[in-house]
Amino acid sequence: MTVEKFREVLEAKPFRPFSMHLADGTSVPVVSREFIAPSPSGRTVVVFQPDDRMSILDLLLVTKLVVEPKANGEHSRRKK
Repeated sequence: MTVEKFREVLEAKPFRPFSMHLADGTSVPVVSREFIAPSPSGRTVVVFQPDDRMSILDLLLVTKLVVEPKANGEHSRRKK
C-alpha cells in the first residue's frame, strides 16, 4: 500500500469507514478519521477501536483497503 493512496482514502470528504487488510489475512476497521493516527513519515499508523483496543500497523504490510459503500442519501458529486 502506498502512503499516497492511504492518505487519499483517509482524507476523503466525506469520510467513509474502511478496513485495512494485512498480509497475514487479518483486517483492521477504521470507523472514523479521529480513530487513526499516522506517523510523521506516514509509513506507520495507529488505529484505535471504540473499545480502546489499538493496532500499530506498517503500511507496507497492508495489502488492500476496503471502503464502505456510501451512506443512504449521500450523492456523488459530478463535475460540471
